[in-house]
Amino acid sequence: MLRVIFNQKGGVGKSTITCNLAAISAARGHKTLVVDLDAQANSSYYLLGKALTNETLGITQFFEQLLTFTFQEKKINAFIQPTHYENLSVLPSNANLSDIESKLEARHKIYKLRDALKTLAEEYEHIFIDTPPALNFYTQSALIAADRCLIPFDCDDFSRRALYALNDNVREIQQDHNDRLRIEGIIVNQFQPRAKLPTQLVEELIGEGQPVLNTRLISSVKVRESHQVAKPLIYFAQDHKMTEVFNQLYDELEKRG
Repeated sequence: MLRVIFNQKGGVGKSTITCNLAAISAARGHKTLVVDLDAQANSSYYLLGKALTNETLGITQFFEQLLTFTFQEKKINAFIQPTHYENLSVLPSNANLSDIESKLEARHKIYKLRDALKTLAEEYEHIFIDTPPALNFYTQSALIAADRCLIPFDCDDFSRRALYALNDNVREIQQDHNDRLRIEGIIVNQFQPRAKLPTQLVEELIGEGQPVLNTRLISSVKVRESHQVAKPLIYFAQDHKMTEVFNQLYDELEKRG
């Protein structure tokens, strides 16, 4: 299963959700890959920590070779990095990814990621793609490659408006490039169960028929601490409440198939 985590709005928890779901997948014995397509490289640092350097091979180098005229193009496997955790690997990003975006667009390389990830289907049971907060070349490449799309949603009106535009964008990709693509669910993040507005917004989305998942992610200091030490929750605080919530989210997705 190849899932992309996407929202055009920033700060909604894409990297946190990507890495924690991937870490749970790996901890349960599934060979798992995270593809980081965001030049901020938050997922890359979360999984590699101080082992991540400017020299670390990753998705930038994979795309850079597509811009050179060579008959010795390396397969995507050559750019994948192991993490400290069993069954979990990452295709890391770096800031240079932004510099080559326009060149990749100009040379119509939009299907290259899809084709490359297809070769990994037998090697990895689960692939999670973290995307930048924009519908750019990299996000479109991810949506063209993916089977499912997960949408993080923080409970405010700006996020709600962005959600409607995102639905249209995914539908267009589905119609024009990838008829397998489905919105698997909306992940409610930063939920405040005792506050009126978040509850009202979620209920209204459900009433509209939006695929809101049952599991709600709440704000937690422990999540921020896990960012600081570069350890997903399943490895950092296995018995913490938020680890349990992420396990519940993973189980809900598995039941959906």
